[in-house]
Formats: sequence, C-alpha cells, structure tokens
Amino acid sequence: MACPCCWWPPRSLRLSSSRLRVPRSPDPMSQHPTATRLVPAERLSAITSLIAEGSVFEGHFHASRDQGIKVDGVLKGNITFDNGGTLHVGATGVIENTRLEADYVFIEGKVSGTVIARKALEIAGSATLLGDASYDELIDMHPRARVRGKIEYRGDFDATSD
Repeated sequence: MACPCCWWPPRSLRLSSSRLRVPRSPDPMSQHPTATRLVPAERLSAITSLIAEGSVFEGHFHASRDQGIKVDGVLKGNITFDNGGTLHVGATGVIENTRLEADYVFIEGKVSGTVIARKALEIAGSATLLGDASYDELIDMHPRARVRGKIEYRGDFDATSD
C-alpha cells in the first residue's frame, strides 16, 4: 500500500485491487492426465497397442515380449504379458471380468477383475477397481480412487525390519 505522505512506491508501481491478478497454479492432473508417480513415463510413451475410445474388444491379449497396451475403449477379456509389459487403462477405459498381468499397471478408468503388477501398481483418483489386486514392489493409490476388493503385497518382507 502506498504511503499518502511520501513518494514510495512511485505511482507507476502502485496497483489497484482491480488490476491485481494472482495467477493460479493449474492442477497438474488436469493438464497431464497420464502424469504418473511410479510408472516411468518412457514406459507409457513406448506403448505399442491401443484399444481406442468408442471401440469394444472381446478376446484375450497376450504378449511374450516386453510391450505395452493402452485401453481407452472397452475390453472384455484378459491381458497377459509373460515378460515385462505395461498396461495403461485410460480415464475412458473399461475392462470387464478380466485378469490383467504386467510389470507396470496404471489404472485411470474402470477395471473389474484381478490385477497383478509385478513391479508397480498405480491407481489414479479417477479409477474404479472392482476386484483383487496384487503387486510385487511398489504401489501408489490416490485417496480418491475407488477400490472394492483386496490389495495384497506379494514381495518378500525384510526380516530385519519391524
């Protein structure tokens, strides 16, 4: 606020409340819906297969190599990666009555079935998981995620820690 009896701050630097604008910091998830904390970004950008929004796929997806799939549409079947694998269920993705198995699993949409993540399981705030999930190394679940089922750690417990 300017002092009425002195020169500081100069009139050119004075701001009226109508000109004062405080920039808001945007919600990072609204700008980058696929921003993850555990699943490496290079794994998501290297995804090779897509079930697009508006499409329905009935059947099983199986890969013996380290590949990736993103589901933005509807999948009725299983997804299995024998070695490696990245599975991204987008915000519009729906996977029904299924068994999913990959190294990295990132869920933003709706999954009904069993999920097995051998390295990292990440469940976003927009996600719904109806079924059991297990992970071997890391998990990150947003507080707004909706989960109905059991979540189990399958890795080894360190016998020296309490």
